[in-house]
Amino acid sequence: MEDRSASREAVAVAACAAMAVFYVAILYAPTLVLRLPQSKSLNSFMIRRFICASIASVVSLTISAPILTVRSLHSHYFFVLLAILCMEQWQAVACPLSLTSLMYAGSLVSKSLSLLSSWKEEEHDESFCHVKNISQRFLDWVASVASNVLAWRNYVVSPLTEELVFRACMIPLLLCGGFKVLSIIFLSPIFFSLAHLNHFLELYWLQNYTFLKAALIVGFQLGYTVIFGSYASFLFIRTGLSLFMLAD
Repeated sequence: MEDRSASREAVAVAACAAMAVFYVAILYAPTLVLRLPQSKSLNSFMIRRFICASIASVVSLTISAPILTVRSLHSHYFFVLLAILCMEQWQAVACPLSLTSLMYAGSLVSKSLSLLSSWKEEEHDESFCHVKNISQRFLDWVASVASNVLAWRNYVVSPLTEELVFRACMIPLLLCGGFKVLSIIFLSPIFFSLAHLNHFLELYWLQNYTFLKAALIVGFQLGYTVIFGSYASFLFIRTGLSLFMLAD
């Protein structure tokens, strides 16, 4: 029995490690494997990475299915295991969003104070012109963000693909592998943090940062990803447990 349990844990860890390595390695596939020329612009470079990250997400979903002993990717229970929530499970969406937004309360307050200050500076303007000016600036900001490839990376592609691979695929594997919930909360983020080690090589070799500066930057990233990842894993498991109960 102990041998079987150890085997399940080993398979789960190996699968998670393989997904983490593949997610990072495929980002370099266009130039190192496919021998494509270096991207001449930031947009083309990021689009390549978007495609690679999407492929990594699909592959992770595909290899998770047989390990979780699910026959079809369209199986209801597979999506339950991945904790993809139905609209009726609004608590599982609202509570994590509300808690997570508290971490950005300082930034929101700062932005609000800045906006209030700009209103005071322009209070001599007519109200209609003032509202029109504020609306135009907001629309310009939305347009600039929508056309910024880095914004798409930071707010859309990276969050979706990383959470899908490092949270939605890995945590069910670790749960099915027999790991305790507390162990998973701290083990799962380690895979995600180690996936940032490639940044050290990029900073040190490609951008000519000093060893100490590159180590400090990446060390901060690793520490932050472990802390935030533990928090996100806790929320994922707590909101996903209700779905496991519904599936029984």
